[in-house]
Amino acid sequence: MAKKLQGKVVSDKNDKTIIVAVSQAKVHPLYKKRYNRTAKYAVHDPDNRARVGQEVVVIESRPISRRKRWLLAEIISPQTASKAKTPAKPDKS
Repeated sequence: MAKKLQGKVVSDKNDKTIIVAVSQAKVHPLYKKRYNRTAKYAVHDPDNRARVGQEVVVIESRPISRRKRWLLAEIISPQTASKAKTPAKPDKS
């Protein structure tokens, strides 16, 4: 069974590749303090569907390149809206 991870897309600048940040909360064995660990994975996205800010699920696969060992399985969150510029307010002169 292939491993599954859920994370957030932090980069989609490369062709057919996205970078996904996966965070997991851990508890220190001695001090019992919770802390977050974040790992970044290069993920194969053959159709260039994922965009920065989306939540995705990735699955483990055979090595695709030197750094890519994960495949995009599904996109959980919808397409993020682009930041539309608000029209300038008219001067009250």
